Amino acid sequence: MTLFDGITARRVETPDLTVNVLERAGDDPATPPERTVVFVHGNVSSSLFWQQTMLDLPTDLRAVAIDLRGYGSTEHAPIDATRGVRDFSDDVRATLEELEIPTAHFVGWSMGAGVIMQYALDHPVLSLTLEAPISPYGFGGTRRDGSRLTDDDAGCGGGTVNPDFVQRLIDHDTGDEAPTSPRSVFRSGYVAPGFATEHEDVWVESMLTTSTATGNYPGDSVSSESWPGFAAGGIGVLNTMTPGHFDVSGIVDLDPKPPVLWIHGRLDPIVSDSSFYDYNNLGKLGIVPGWPGDEIAPPQPMVSQTRDVLARYADGGGEVTELDLEDVGHTPHLERPAEFRHALLEVIGYVGHPSDPAPPTEAIILRSSD
Repeated sequence: MTLFDGITARRVETPDLTVNVLERAGDDPATPPERTVVFVHGNVSSSLFWQQTMLDLPTDLRAVAIDLRGYGSTEHAPIDATRGVRDFSDDVRATLEELEIPTAHFVGWSMGAGVIMQYALDHPVLSLTLEAPISPYGFGGTRRDGSRLTDDDAGCGGGTVNPDFVQRLIDHDTGDEAPTSPRSVFRSGYVAPGFATEHEDVWVESMLTTSTATGNYPGDSVSSESWPGFAAGGIGVLNTMTPGHFDVSGIVDLDPKPPVLWIHGRLDPIVSDSSFYDYNNLGKLGIVPGWPGDEIAPPQPMVSQTRDVLARYADGGGEVTELDLEDVGHTPHLERPAEFRHALLEVIGYVGHPSDPAPPTEAIILRSSD
């Protein structure tokens, strides 16, 4: 792994598998939970993506980033998708128990946001920072109210992935000649057009750690009588997030309710009300033939669903801050690091942080029972 100066890696033995974690050199293991921040990465990535964010935090905080199973340097193990993302969240819990971290502030990106929402349903958390989160109703195949379009989640899960992209992960393709190469996908899917980073090789390296073994990425599929002819299977990463297996909208009933920061980019092509990774939207755009129309297969309004659920969370007494960033894609922590850091420090209640440039006030919406 390519580690930045000041970042260390170690393996943690849990009852089920060996987990890789990143930490900052010099962080005190005795740091109390209220000053501990746990980072959980998204799909086709690893903890490497969190390094700069970790280094940018004040030195009296403790920062821990965890590689999920089948990513980074964590052991590969099959994923039971019928449990939603609980295999992942259970691994996070087991890792933190070994590190003697009873609770903490949690930051989750994309799929990782779904993991920490599931974690919050099962275990106490101090705050939740949801970066470009998947919808609380999963990925694909639902109406705005979260109801499923088909009983088998047609057009969702492991069958949605371009097999050439999977092959290029297997081949460890680092080039940019093909639109399906990991580097090209990073540029077109992870960041907004025109964004450049000196660490792109590290981010591509991180993507290439994704396990494509059976039961990992992307997962299986089954035939379906509904368009487009396939439906979600029962193993593997993408099937964990299908609506029949995943629903964390129950966070609205948490008691007590930890403060929530929702940070997302308006140019995100992955998590969007018109996602380029949603099969129904691809059908509507004519990219996938035979689309049966909005009545049968409407695109999933992912951002609207998240906003609705978090509004209910606030109506129930929770505190929710939304940071909606213009000209930003799927990775606000890379594209707007100062604003991301500022908002994170605010939600964890850190006092005495440097005077980072504040996010534009018009981009922040505070909802609470007050």
